[in-house]
Amino acid sequence: MTEIGASSGPRRIALPSGRGAVVLAWGVATDVGHRRQVNEDSLVATPPIFAVADGMGGHAAGDLASDAVVTRLGAVSHEGFVTPAAIGLALAQASHDIAHLEGTSLTGAGTTVTGMALTVSGDDPYFAVFNVGDSRVYRSLGDEFEQVTVDHSVVQELVDAGAITREQAETHPDSNVITRAIGFNEPPMPDYWMMPVEPGLRLLACSDGLSKELGEERIHALVAAGSPAEATAQALVHAALQAGGRDNVTVVVVDVIEVEPADG
Repeated sequence: MTEIGASSGPRRIALPSGRGAVVLAWGVATDVGHRRQVNEDSLVATPPIFAVADGMGGHAAGDLASDAVVTRLGAVSHEGFVTPAAIGLALAQASHDIAHLEGTSLTGAGTTVTGMALTVSGDDPYFAVFNVGDSRVYRSLGDEFEQVTVDHSVVQELVDAGAITREQAETHPDSNVITRAIGFNEPPMPDYWMMPVEPGLRLLACSDGLSKELGEERIHALVAAGSPAEATAQALVHAALQAGGRDNVTVVVVDVIEVEPADG
C-alpha cells in the first residue's frame, strides 16, 4: 500500500494562466479489509491528480504494481494542471516499471487505475477523469449521482450486449474478470472523460472493494450526506467493512468548494 498525499481542507489552486483559480478539498481512506493479508491498493491525492490503483498478481506483486502507477502519477503533480497526454505518458512509464519488477511470477503483475486530474480547455478548468480496469469514478452534483467511468470487464461487456442487467453484473461469477489493466506486458489503454469544474461538484474514486460491497444507492446516500470530504471517505470505507470487507477498499473524495473567475 502506497499513499502519496493526504486529506486536506480547502486549498486554492491557481489556473495556469494566473487568471482565476479553483478551491478544492479532499479526503482519502483505505483499509486492508477482513479477508486479505496485504493491502494491494495505492492512492495519490496531490493536486492536480487524485487516483486509486488496485493491484493484482498476489501479495507483493500487486502492491508493487499499484505503487508504480501512483508513483508515476505523483511525479507529474508538481507541474500544476496537467493534460490527458501527460497522464497517458505516466501510465505508460508505470507499465514499463511493472514489466521490470523483480520477484513477480511468470504470469506477471498488474493494476487497475482510476481518478481525476485538473486540466484546462481554453481558459476553463476541467477534470480529466481516466480509467483502466474496474475501479470507478462517481460524480455527485445537487440531486444528480452517476458512475462516470465504464468498467473494463467481462460483465460490463455482457451488460453492453444486453445479456444481463447492471444489477446482475454485481453478483455474476465473472465479476472480477477485467479486460484491461496496467501491466501484464500490455500497453495501457485508458479511457478519458472531460468534466467541467463546478462549485458543489463532488467526485469519488474508488477500488472495487467499495463498489463490490455497496450498491449504488448506498454509495449515493453516503456521498450526499453532507459530511466533509475526509469524513465521507472514512464513512464509505467503514460501510464497506461492515458489509463484508472481502477485499482491500480505498476511496478518494474530491470537493469543488469554489471556482474563482478570471476577473476575480
